[in-house]
Amino acid sequence: MVKLKLPKTAKKRFKITGSGRIMRRRCGHSHHLEKKTSRKKVTQIRPREVSKDDVSRVRRLVGLRLKRR
Repeated sequence: MVKLKLPKTAKKRFKITGSGRIMRRRCGHSHHLEKKTSRKKVTQIRPREVSKDDVSRVRRLVGLRLKRR
């Protein structure tokens, strides 16, 4: 059987927690940081959970089996 190739970028962009939640990074924290307030920069750094609509799509990209909850 042929080995399933998965996108390497998806593995780098998403992290799976111990409880099974999928976390992602927020956008807007790469440049123009002088203009942004420190409060906004702190909230931008924190990872966020992937929305419920995109969970099945991300799980397929990362290579996890779909579990019905």
